[in-house]
Amino acid sequence: MTTQIDPGTHAGLVRREVCSGERDGKPTRTVVAERTYRADRDDVWDAISSAERLPRWFLPISGELRVGGRYQLEGNAGGTIQRCEKPDLVEVTWEFGGGMSWLEVRLFEADGGTTLELRHEAVVEEHWKQFGPGAVGVGWDLSLLGLGLHLETGESNDPEEFQSWSLSGDGKEFVRLSSDGWGEAAIAAGDDPDQALTAAEMVRRFFTGELDPTAGSEDPTQGEH
Repeated sequence: MTTQIDPGTHAGLVRREVCSGERDGKPTRTVVAERTYRADRDDVWDAISSAERLPRWFLPISGELRVGGRYQLEGNAGGTIQRCEKPDLVEVTWEFGGGMSWLEVRLFEADGGTTLELRHEAVVEEHWKQFGPGAVGVGWDLSLLGLGLHLETGESNDPEEFQSWSLSGDGKEFVRLSSDGWGEAAIAAGDDPDQALTAAEMVRRFFTGELDPTAGSEDPTQGEH
């Protein structure tokens, strides 16, 4: 049950990192989120690649689910499946709101379970400078939490229940810890500390409902997740 989630414990299960790179001569930043699950790799692979299981913890998916095919997540991103190597690698383009970024998920066998490493790379634009890695990172932290609940219980997560929890005191504390963690990752990667912490606070306010994009504030997740 989402009401029994301890925010400090679960936020602390994610390792966060920010890396710099380049694509087609343009600078990029990559958000790296890593979490280990007490589940075998085949089970985790099935959960992240099966059209039947994805809606049970993430979103319904449609399209040609094969290499070179197009996929579409309901109400969210779509793109092209670039690589799919069972049981440990999937790479897709992440196309949303007119922008494109790149998503890679790898699975590694770990002591007592499976480590999932998610890498989301995007070209550096004003959006990144304003909101930092938390704009995409907090959303992925919540998704990795949902995956953990599904793997632990084998049951489908109730979207309404999970949404209610995310706006509860515990949910808001999880978001605060997550956004602070991404701010710290940005500082470790060389970002200006004041700017990184300001960006983290903006993201926290958005995810907890304190920042209303309909009132003229930009949505920090636009084009990201």
